[in-house]
Amino acid sequence: MPLQIGNKAPDFSLYSSEKQLVHLQDLRGQYVALLFFPLAFTSTCTKELCSTRDDIAIYDDLGVKILAISVDTPQSLARYKQDHQFNFLLLSDFNKEVIRAYDVMYEEFTHGMRGVGKRAVFLIDPEGIIQYAEVLEVSGQLPDLQALQNAIRSLQPA
Repeated sequence: MPLQIGNKAPDFSLYSSEKQLVHLQDLRGQYVALLFFPLAFTSTCTKELCSTRDDIAIYDDLGVKILAISVDTPQSLARYKQDHQFNFLLLSDFNKEVIRAYDVMYEEFTHGMRGVGKRAVFLIDPEGIIQYAEVLEVSGQLPDLQALQNAIRSLQPA
């Protein structure tokens, strides 16, 4: 069962598209939005991440660090980031450890592929607790990023 609001977010360490090791634990003290996406260079994933790129000022103003995670290699993610000028971290979960920990893995995806991450969004608060969660079963659907932004705003001090 996917993680729920109120659960402690599982810690992880993943390599970025720049081949730097990123530890979730190091981001304690700030809000972090995890955007799990199935595969780089696909239409729905590109639409989602371009929308996030275009709204990065909103996330920056709200003090939220964006981490986009897929099972693609760091090299593929580097090219994807370059091609679309993404202004946030892309992380490789090539070994599928994080999609398993967050329970957002398709056992069967499409074209015989197994072990691809579902499209999912988790908002983690400064104490490491999940404050928003959306897991989509249909990979062609987009997450409700406006709902994510509203959840972030509702947690901010007035």
